[in-house]
Amino acid sequence: MLRSTIAACLLAFATSASAQTAPSDREIAGYEGLFAAAHMGDVSLIRQLAEGGADVNARDAWGRTPAHVAAFASNDEALRALAEAGADMNALESQAYDVVTIAAVADDPELMSLAIELGNDPSLTTSPYDGTALIAAAHLGHVEVVKRLIEAGAPLDHVNNLHWTAVIEAVVLGDGGPDHQAVLDALLAAGANRELADRNGVTPLQHAEQRGYAAMVERLKQAD
Repeated sequence: MLRSTIAACLLAFATSASAQTAPSDREIAGYEGLFAAAHMGDVSLIRQLAEGGADVNARDAWGRTPAHVAAFASNDEALRALAEAGADMNALESQAYDVVTIAAVADDPELMSLAIELGNDPSLTTSPYDGTALIAAAHLGHVEVVKRLIEAGAPLDHVNNLHWTAVIEAVVLGDGGPDHQAVLDALLAAGANRELADRNGVTPLQHAEQRGYAAMVERLKQAD
């Protein structure tokens, strides 16, 4: 009983705590310089401002750099221009999100792959949960993003501060449907550890059984 109560509390925390905060309309209206250019995707202006000495790693009130702003706006070429101007591609904003995790959560595989190409490390520990982009994508059932992160070398068995891995989150925070099944398949095929349990000793298989996710149960029972 205690174990199930703790698990329920953790689930509530994970699903209700602060998520990424994109720039608000009010913030966007107040942006100037590189922040405005990044949001608008104005590559020429980014280059002009950077050449004129503008700080490509400046921070707004939420700790976002122009690169974060470009990522939230899904402006690929703006991100490339910022990187070419020397932007720190591994910068974390105030909630500890990087460009790769922002793109992973937005289900934007092209932007995410570009960020990795430009130097953003897919293995960074990100978010208030001390997780990774892979854990976030697994949680959300973003299949293509998960596959690309695996290919890029993202850590398969990172354990966040909820004591959950990507495999556990695909089960616990997923819906048991086709997308989360495909995520689980990709993780297991890549060699993710299906035996790593949460802090209460509950394995991914046991979580799937508790939720009645029959397809996931079968996948997790299969031999490596």
